[in-house]
Amino acid sequence: MQKILILFIAMFFTLAQTSASEFEKDVFQTSGGELAITFIGHGTLMMEFNGKVIHIDPVSMFADYTTLPKADLILITHEHGDHLDAKTLDLIKKPDTKTVLTKTCNEKYQGTDVMENGDTKVFGEITVEAVPAYNIKNTRPDGAPFHPKGQGNGYVARFGDMKVYVAGDTENVPEMANLKDIDIAFLPMNLPYTMTPAMCANAALIFRPKILYPYHFGETDTSELVKLLKDTTGIEVRIRKLG
Repeated sequence: MQKILILFIAMFFTLAQTSASEFEKDVFQTSGGELAITFIGHGTLMMEFNGKVIHIDPVSMFADYTTLPKADLILITHEHGDHLDAKTLDLIKKPDTKTVLTKTCNEKYQGTDVMENGDTKVFGEITVEAVPAYNIKNTRPDGAPFHPKGQGNGYVARFGDMKVYVAGDTENVPEMANLKDIDIAFLPMNLPYTMTPAMCANAALIFRPKILYPYHFGETDTSELVKLLKDTTGIEVRIRKLG
């Protein structure tokens, strides 16, 4: 009982710290207005564009969502619990919120828009394309991939003339060669679920984003990625609190 109480207190303290903290934020100018990206943690992001709020994989373990603005658009990459959190979705939705998710996610939580790899939809001033996110090498003990092909989404969102790619849980898959003119990319970097720093660097070299944020990196040493790309022109690696 004492151990459980200590664990509960530690978890509460961690949550309190998270909810009270000021998240890092970067602001970009696009042809359609200002884009602000808030780095919440792990695979969780928030973007603001022309008065619209976009939450990506919002999960309550990484933020106190009672302190954050409600969503106009929600993007869910896949059904795992560190990306799909039903209670948080219910908390941040408004009556007109668009909730975009995969077919598998929709079996667990009903959204407004199911997107499969290759689909493109327009939400007001924001165009969203769903792209493949899956494992090739990294598998469970029974040989099944942690993220099967065709089941999860990455998203390419266009804000004015700026294209932002949020990869979801994926490896450096061949379809990344189809990504064009990406300004900002979020690539996951932790084993055994996604990529090593070398795989992440390879992915970046495939489609060459102007700015690369590693995310969902857990305890992975992000300096390894910086070293791998330090002599690469045209790709700026930015490290934020997204472990």
